[in-house]
Amino acid sequence: MLSSAQPNTHKGRYKSLLDIVSTDDIICILIVADPDAIASALALKRLFWRKVQKTLICRVNAIKRSDNLAMLRDLRIDVPYITKVDTSNVTKWAIVDSQPHHHKSLNNTNFSIVIDHHSPDPSLDVPFKDIREEYGAVSSIMTEYLKTAGVTPSTKLATALFYGIKTDTDNFTRTSTSADVRAFRYLYPHANINIIKKIESSEINKKNLVAFRKAFEELQFIGDTAYIHMGVVKDADVLVILADFFLKMAEATWCIVSGIYGKKLIIILRNVGFRRDAGKVAMRLFGEVGSAGGHKSAARVEIPVATLVGETEELSVLREYVADKIRKR
Repeated sequence: MLSSAQPNTHKGRYKSLLDIVSTDDIICILIVADPDAIASALALKRLFWRKVQKTLICRVNAIKRSDNLAMLRDLRIDVPYITKVDTSNVTKWAIVDSQPHHHKSLNNTNFSIVIDHHSPDPSLDVPFKDIREEYGAVSSIMTEYLKTAGVTPSTKLATALFYGIKTDTDNFTRTSTSADVRAFRYLYPHANINIIKKIESSEINKKNLVAFRKAFEELQFIGDTAYIHMGVVKDADVLVILADFFLKMAEATWCIVSGIYGKKLIIILRNVGFRRDAGKVAMRLFGEVGSAGGHKSAARVEIPVATLVGETEELSVLREYVADKIRKR
């Protein structure tokens, strides 16, 4: 979805993008950092090379996943927190793979450029926006811009974009288009596949080793579902990491990981997407007691602990509560 005043051809989009900036501009690209956002920001920075005075890339969120950290390390990418960067001289702000309403730290920024693939905010009014919600990854959109500009991506940039497409399409098991496939094929000969393999095998690190050890101890199978209850956790993101990892088990077509973070029971659902929809299952099992939803292969549930457990009850009963729901699935 482009703004009505902007063309829908590759050359027209690229020209409109360049018309927004000048050689005097200092651009800051703000992202909610994940592989697709990081790669897309790098591509936009490359497009602005010699077109603007300077381009910065900053993030508004913490990066905790081991594979995402491995991407930054192995590709030598630096994406600092916005609060750690002097942005007083920034003349224009851009955002990729997100929109201002997606994160509280983006709400008060006056963006000039928005490039995204999520459902558009009808109230979004910026000088340049290119929102294509049918695309599986913004990295695919940015690859088209590079090709239109006649820019052959470096190995570093091509590898980042290649990985961005892989992660956001979940190796093309999620929504994607022929444009995503074309971008993927174009990037392949330019990307370092050995680095991709290393990043993808980096789920376990020193920091989360204890969590993985406990997960192996707590693992139980309920039919074809690998279920793990982690008890109280210091970081809810570890539940997501574990759910993605244990779904790789040969015997599992579902993986469900639960844990208590703060005052909430968090439940992460993953499945291989053969038949049943994880988002719909989450809503049916837990929707009446908490927030639940997601996609065909991934879903998340958050339930206030006080809703399920009285003051005199042990938190350990929550393990059986989730297990019982799984048995009724």
